[in-house]
Parts: sequence; structure tokens; C-alpha cells
Amino acid sequence: MRRDRVPRWYFSLRSPYSWLAYRDLRTRYPDVLDRLEWRPFWEPDALSERLLTEAGGAFPYVAMSRAKHLYILQDVRRLVRERGEESTWPVDRDPCWEVPHLAYLAAQDEGRGAEFVDVAYRLRWNEGRDICDSGTIAAIARELGLGESRLVEAVDDPKLRERGTTALLEVHRDGVFGVPFFVNGYEKFWGIDRLPAFAASVRGPGGAVEPAREPASTSDPGGDQGHAGGCG
Repeated sequence: MRRDRVPRWYFSLRSPYSWLAYRDLRTRYPDVLDRLEWRPFWEPDALSERLLTEAGGAFPYVAMSRAKHLYILQDVRRLVRERGEESTWPVDRDPCWEVPHLAYLAAQDEGRGAEFVDVAYRLRWNEGRDICDSGTIAAIARELGLGESRLVEAVDDPKLRERGTTALLEVHRDGVFGVPFFVNGYEKFWGIDRLPAFAASVRGPGGAVEPAREPASTSDPGGDQGHAGGCG
């Protein structure tokens, strides 16, 4: 089993549970979020899957039943309400998940990876926007003050494709099968319901106390989708 010193979390811009985990990290565990290494997880297209296979990796794809999909819709609505949020469920039409995730890597190069994730989640889960659309990626670039062409064309950049393969290899090597997925040393935690335990493990002794639930705000799935706290 691998043991890396830096605690890390695997997130997907597709996943509602990743979005909620990000929100909880930012609002309830900001000290933990500041210590994490961010690693993207996404369902590869044909080219990425071929590159991943050639590199000796494999993506943990598990098909989701209609019943499970309907359950996730219900469960996410419940979790969103608990957090005082409002959400508009996006409609994905023939999505290519390399579009937003390789754009994230390009934004990361500019030191704006976290801000990219923040805006992408807002557009997808609060506004119901299609983050696999080049126009949406261009809008994110403009909001962050980054070059539009760099982010929009990331999906066709051979070097970013190569880095994307490396990212997917990390998914394979860390045994990630769904998101959000957290790793601290030898310890692994899957799902938003395991976030408090992960945060406690990162904080160390005395870190197991669950923070009080924050007051309601007035602000406005790939891998294994096996339980309410995690998906792909």
C-alpha cells in the first residue's frame, strides 16, 4: 500500500457529492482544506482511456442503475437543503469531462486551480450550466482574469493530455473508486459522510470534535456510486 505524506482529496467537477464536500471543507474545515493536495477525478474519453491503458492504468467504471440515479437525485436535494443551499440540477448532453478537468490543470498552472473549482461548481450546481461547453469554460476564464484560449483549448493540448493521464494514474494507484475520496497516510475515506473523520485525522490529536452546524445561508456521477456520501 502506498503512503504519501501530504493528505489529499480526489474531487470531480461532475459529482454533486464532491461539490458538497468542497463546500463543507471551505466552510467547516478551512484549515484542513489549506493542507490538502487537490487531485481531479473524471471519467475518461476514448483518447484518455487509451493513454491510461498504455500507461498501465485502468479507470474504475461502474455503470449506475436508474434506481440509483433517482436515489442520488433525492439524496442530494436533501443534503443541499440541510446546508441552506439552492441547486439547479444540470443536464449533461454527451459530456466530455476532459473539457473542464484539463482546463482546471491549466488554471492550476496559473495558481488559480482552487478558484477555478469554486467557479465551476457554482456554475454547474447553483446555476445548472454545462461546464463541458467551451462557452462556459471561457466564462470561467474571464471571471478569473485568465486567458480564454488557454483554458478552452486545454482539451486539445497534448501536454495537458499527458498530465491528465498522470492524474488518472494516481486515481488508479491510490485505489480510488468514487468521489469524494480522501487519503491521509495509509488511511482512506470515501464519501462526504466520512469527511469529519478525515478532517480529524489530518488535524491530529484533539481534532475529532465535529464543528457546530453552521446557520442556513441565504445564498443561492463514472466511479462507484454505491452509497449516499460518494459517487463518480
